[in-house]
Amino acid sequence: MDQSSVVVAGVTGNLGERIVLALHKRGAAVRGLVRQGTAPAKIARLQTLGVTVVEVDFKDVAQMAQACSGAACVISALAGLGRVILDAQTVLLDGAVQARVPRFIPSDYSIDLTKLPVGSNRNLDLRREFHARLATRPIAATSIFNGAFTDMLTGQAPFILFKLRRVLAWGNPDQAMSFTTVDDTAEFTAAAALDSSAPRFLHIAGDQISARGLVAVMDGVSGKKFKLFRPGGLGLLAAIIKFTRAVMPESEDLYPPWQGMQYMHNMFSGRALPERLDNDRYGARPWTTARDVLVAH
Repeated sequence: MDQSSVVVAGVTGNLGERIVLALHKRGAAVRGLVRQGTAPAKIARLQTLGVTVVEVDFKDVAQMAQACSGAACVISALAGLGRVILDAQTVLLDGAVQARVPRFIPSDYSIDLTKLPVGSNRNLDLRREFHARLATRPIAATSIFNGAFTDMLTGQAPFILFKLRRVLAWGNPDQAMSFTTVDDTAEFTAAAALDSSAPRFLHIAGDQISARGLVAVMDGVSGKKFKLFRPGGLGLLAAIIKFTRAVMPESEDLYPPWQGMQYMHNMFSGRALPERLDNDRYGARPWTTARDVLVAH
């Protein structure tokens, strides 16, 4: 077995591609798994990054085992709902086990879902269910918990209402929340993949900042006065989530509005805030802060 050989699934996605780049910088031999029928242009791009691309059937364990053979670690960067996080990722897991790969990194990259009540976040519930399957397999696993992606503060997640010059705060505006950029998460994941002694859970944060802290950052970054927008407490947000989910038709949308609200509720509750950070496990390095991201934006 080549200790620098790493298999990555989900390589055509934003995070997956950045994990590949980070592994390549560390001298790893990267095998990227893509679905059969993946566009040739996507495959060609991966090959330019130094990836050995393998097309696989994500329903075929034997085929998956062959694709994972000889690897020291399998990283999942798959994104989706049950058919991906449970079904396809389980095939990936069982393929890794059958190929006797010693280590597996599941597709978590989130707040610490182990501290949240069941039913509080649909997407994280799927990952929790996958964890239960993972616990029954003879393979060492490491989950990366990075909070929310800091990149989303630029508009994808409505923490900062730029046009209104407001920062949204549900409940306590001084509640610290963890944020890590996609690039920093990818770099840390690559290091963890090459760490044979990595523990079951690793917690990182490029920044831990509250809504009030974001107001101060925006004041300095924009040169304009921002204020807190406090529509209510977490109980009201929970009621809005329940109503929104009830009136919206079921779909395969990965991030319907109520899902984003669930994640925000989890963060403002403070339940998932880590007690310690593993940022320096692979040596001191500069981490991208919320201010860095907002200055660039």
